[in-house]
Amino acid sequence: MAATTQRELVEEYFAGFRDSDHSRILATLTDDVEWIIHGHRSTRGKAEFDGEIENPAFVGSPELEVQRVFEDGPVVVTTGEGRGASVEHGPFRFAFNDLFTFRNGLITRVDSYVVPLS
Repeated sequence: MAATTQRELVEEYFAGFRDSDHSRILATLTDDVEWIIHGHRSTRGKAEFDGEIENPAFVGSPELEVQRVFEDGPVVVTTGEGRGASVEHGPFRFAFNDLFTFRNGLITRVDSYVVPLS
C-alpha cells in the first residue's frame, strides 16, 4: 500500500470496499479500530470489523461515490452516495457520511451515518 496521507488512506479504504478486498481495507486500520454505524451497530478490533465488511445480509460489493472530503487535524470527513443490494429487499440507494479518526498514520475510528434514498 503506497498511501501516505490521511486522504490517500481513506481513498484506499473506499477502494477496498468497492472490491470487497478485506486485506486492503484492514491494512488502513489500527488493531483496536472502532466502527460505529450509528443507529445500527458497533464493532471493535480488526476481527469484528472484518466480519462487517461483507455483511451476510447484503449481496456483492457496494458502489460508492465519494462526493466531498474534508480534513481537519487527525480527522477526515467524507460524504457521498452509494448503491448496494440486500438479500431480503434487493437493490437500494443510500447517502453516507463517514468520519475517520487517525492515530499514528492509521484509521482508529470510523463513525458512519447511512441514510436510505428512494
